[in-house]
Amino acid sequence: MHIRKTALMGCLVLAVAGGWAAGVLAQENGTSPAVTIFDHKQVDAGMAKPNFATLIRGKSGEGSYVVMTASRDKPGAVEVHNLDLDVLYILSGSATFVTGGTTVDAKTTAPNEIRGKSIDGGESHHVSKGDVIVIPHGVPHWFKEVKGEVRYFVVKVH
Repeated sequence: MHIRKTALMGCLVLAVAGGWAAGVLAQENGTSPAVTIFDHKQVDAGMAKPNFATLIRGKSGEGSYVVMTASRDKPGAVEVHNLDLDVLYILSGSATFVTGGTTVDAKTTAPNEIRGKSIDGGESHHVSKGDVIVIPHGVPHWFKEVKGEVRYFVVKVH
């Protein structure tokens, strides 16, 4: 029940941001875009999948976006997105999240996407429920340590 309330709060945050973007788009086009609502069952189903599940992918103006659910119970690879800005909203759990520094053993895994083993010289942050992390393109980031399970939303803007 608590995760459901937190998930709904995350949806509210995303809805406010999405509503603003939709309003701007509607003003530009003179029409009202369709609204998409994901009920708690859809969000819970996404959270139940390992790693990431895409809720929606779309375009707004000249840009594109993806909204995903995510969960992890162990550290991941270092990520560097050369084009995308990431917004993470932590729903539950806690972790040590490292940003900046130099990616160790960096390898290009897809166009404009780099993964690595660790970060040398980055800044460590303790993140937990309710935290929002905004990661500009080009910045290495990494869940270095995960305590239990961390659940979060990811909004990628390109």
